[in-house]
Amino acid sequence: MSQEKVERRKKEKENRKKILKQEKMKALATKCAVALVIVVAFGWIGYSGYSVVQKNKPVEAVSVNLDSINSYMAGLSTDTAQ
Repeated sequence: MSQEKVERRKKEKENRKKILKQEKMKALATKCAVALVIVVAFGWIGYSGYSVVQKNKPVEAVSVNLDSINSYMAGLSTDTAQ
């Protein structure tokens, strides 16, 4: 039984760097995934809030009087015809 423990310990010691590297990569991947989910969630919340605000915003109606421009353009076309 003691020899089995010694052999197992040797194998763990040989692969310790590899195991630590894998654990660090898993931790980094987990952190990136969580950060991505948080960014997407905040983006969705922000977009939804913006669309609600824009939907409830009153529409401003602007009227433009183009009579003087139309009469000017009509005057130009009659002056060149003469």
